[in-house]
Amino acid sequence: MPSVPALLARTIQTAAAVSPRLAGDLASRLFFTTTPRMPVRDVDAPTHGDARRGRLTVRGIDVTTYEWGAGPRTALLLHGWRGRASQFAPLVRELVAERFRVVSFDAPAHGSSRGRHTDIRDWVDATEQLQAAYGPFALIVGHSFGALAATTVARSTVGTPAVVAIAGAAGPDAFLAEFAHELRLDAATRTRLAERFRQRLGADQATVTARYDAARHPLPDVTSLLVVHDRDDRRMPDADSLRLHEAHGDRSRLLRTDDLGHTRALSADITLDAVVALAVGGLVAVDALGTASTASTGRHREARRTSGTRAAAATTTAATSTAATNPPVTSTAAMVPNTAMPSPPPSANPTSWIAPTWPA
Repeated sequence: MPSVPALLARTIQTAAAVSPRLAGDLASRLFFTTTPRMPVRDVDAPTHGDARRGRLTVRGIDVTTYEWGAGPRTALLLHGWRGRASQFAPLVRELVAERFRVVSFDAPAHGSSRGRHTDIRDWVDATEQLQAAYGPFALIVGHSFGALAATTVARSTVGTPAVVAIAGAAGPDAFLAEFAHELRLDAATRTRLAERFRQRLGADQATVTARYDAARHPLPDVTSLLVVHDRDDRRMPDADSLRLHEAHGDRSRLLRTDDLGHTRALSADITLDAVVALAVGGLVAVDALGTASTASTGRHREARRTSGTRAAAATTTAATSTAATNPPVTSTAAMVPNTAMPSPPPSANPTSWIAPTWPA
């Protein structure tokens, strides 16, 4: 979700006192602006450097694409607003170790791609082009705004058996609401912001809902869903993720974490385990995580953590899709199905595996 510098927020608030319409126009322009760009983190650089790079043209903008691995199945990873593909480096290594080919891109105005402004249509366009080149996708993973893109394409033009939505929302209204809340916009300015959002997409509210809201218009029956959201996410509260999960019945699992916030969940072992389990074995494998042995993957994930995908591929035969011991990022968590599941054994360590239980 876009974040707002304090000075710009005050400027828009001042404008709202004079003209809510002007303030809404300013807020809309800010919403679709992605500067400053996120750099590649040092810890992600080896995996980022291992990628085979390509180019797409998305609505006239040059977009950088990335490819890792050469397995028989392909996973697509979609970063969020002001994010970049390199944020997925830990997950890339895990999927390559499981013999997946992994593809991603930096959206326009993000990462190494060109452009100054963007919107969800660019994610959709790039995904459709990658589908034509690399598809079909066995798995689509999205973070934040990328999660919205993931559910959008999976419901329309890019079919897949599995979708993961990390720190996302069921539809675009939640992103607009949080942005307006951060700016402390009044009702009239919020209304104008929403109007400008629809104008940019060239759609009325009914069309926006039908096209982008995956709770009101769920994923196909053949698609499984894993929703991951942290209770302490201050950028995008988890209410809309809960709505997304509930809309998909027993085809969805909800991983609720603590103390990870909006971004750290991407690299947490508990998230990696759940995503890889879904990719390899579906919801049955996700539900089985609570009783899995944890020793083997811990050793191999530690070896892969600071190296690139070549090291990940080298450990494929020994690694298993279970939780890691001694994780660098830990969180208490519960896996919540939409149907009753057994409770974990009393001796379980909640930081090293996911319990398929009802929430407290």
